[in-house]
Amino acid sequence: MCGILGVMATSPVNQLLYDGLMVLQHRGQDAAGIATAEGNTFHLHKGPGLVSDVFRTRNMRALPGNWGIGHVRYPTAGSAYSFAESQPFYVNSPFGIVLGHNGNLTNAEQLKGEMFRLDRRHINTNSDSEVLLNVLAHELQSSAHGYELDVESIFQAVAGVHRRCRGAYAVVALIAGCGLLAFRDPYGIRPLVYGKNETPEGTEYLIASESVALDTLGFEIVRDIEPGEAVFIDLNHKLHSMQCAQQPVYAPCIFEYVYLARPDSVIDGVSVYEARLAMGEFLAEKVKKHIQVEEIDVVIPIPDSSRPAAMQLAQALGIPFREGFVKNRYVGRTFIMPGQAMRKKSVRQKLNTVGQEFKGKRVLLVDDSIVRGTTSREIVEMARAAGATKVYFASAAPPVRFPNVYGIDMPTRAELIATDRDDAGIAAEIGADALVYQDLDALKQSVTSIRADLTVFDASCFDGCYITGDIDEYYLDAVEGNRGGKPKNNANDDDDDGRASQQLVLQLATEAQER
Repeated sequence: MCGILGVMATSPVNQLLYDGLMVLQHRGQDAAGIATAEGNTFHLHKGPGLVSDVFRTRNMRALPGNWGIGHVRYPTAGSAYSFAESQPFYVNSPFGIVLGHNGNLTNAEQLKGEMFRLDRRHINTNSDSEVLLNVLAHELQSSAHGYELDVESIFQAVAGVHRRCRGAYAVVALIAGCGLLAFRDPYGIRPLVYGKNETPEGTEYLIASESVALDTLGFEIVRDIEPGEAVFIDLNHKLHSMQCAQQPVYAPCIFEYVYLARPDSVIDGVSVYEARLAMGEFLAEKVKKHIQVEEIDVVIPIPDSSRPAAMQLAQALGIPFREGFVKNRYVGRTFIMPGQAMRKKSVRQKLNTVGQEFKGKRVLLVDDSIVRGTTSREIVEMARAAGATKVYFASAAPPVRFPNVYGIDMPTRAELIATDRDDAGIAAEIGADALVYQDLDALKQSVTSIRADLTVFDASCFDGCYITGDIDEYYLDAVEGNRGGKPKNNANDDDDDGRASQQLVLQLATEAQER
């Protein structure tokens, strides 16, 4: 889960991209980057940290041009300490391409081998996004007519990417001297939407991970980019689009509605806020079956993403809704922090109790989901310490029992609290007196109740059914075997000032690759 932006404007875009990334900061707090185009020249600045930390005035001045892309990175295991894996990525052949990617390729290792053996391309990092960039570059080179690159050739190249790549990918890319390209994987797992703004100088276009970026920056939402579709905006500000996948299926990631997206976003025609309200309605029905309603004095949400569901649940049950936790806005989203120790430490820094809402009361805590259980366990302890006599817990999402391989950092089954535990066992593990999970059918219905024709979802972290059809036990074992913490003796280790080194690390071909 990262945040991406692409802009084709009539005036300098550096500030526009900066403002857009600030709005999408919730999608990635590990690193940020902006690339702009001025004629045939790219200007790029990226680095570790929040958007406000990465970009200073001098950096913004060094990003001229009327079109560009931006990226905020979500920290995943193995990448959270590497400057080299910050995006956007650049490759100079053919034409010059800068790319930002949200998602995860599930066949990245296979493609790496193909890049070396067949395409004769060098991959410099462990990032699947760099692999995706080089696949796109190779396909553009194959489809181009000499040094000429037309719209048909670009769409042909995207079709080639769809044939070779598996997994989740929403992409924005700059092609030097040509224009702005965006496309989405054939299942539409990760979101992508575009809008326009009419100016006296011409039409401006903005492509973003979430509609909230368009709203904030004053763009009119046109529509979501369809699964498998490519959109290309040339330097004359003419928009071209084409379906480039052979058999696209609308199957967005349902976890976007549960947690990842902002509630004021609309994803694939579904208001995230309305979907979360519906989750609360369905969850209330489940709570009635498992907990005596008269045993609950107050409903308290775990800020922030669970608040709409908790409000609707409280209304449906006829129980007072109260804010029992105060959130420190300067601590990031603990779910996406790289490392269990960091997450556990940050929960207490992020939340503090309002004592009078707990003392002597039987409370129902509502959260959007329970993944590792770190936050839930700490919060239950905080509620009891504040004087709660009973602590019940409700999750607006079903138990997370399977790894997510499409760009969300929960790939290890051993980390998931629901692995090999039933609901009673999970309740005991987090210290709750009772635990109620949302049913998966109810979760899906909370979205389909808003858009009836959206019936297929990637819900693999709940049901283990991986929509791309290429994930098996062997793959999951391999991912978990490769998972680790901060690399030892890594050339990208922090410098004395705590910021990652920007020194380029060249990973030359090994004998194994040559074979």
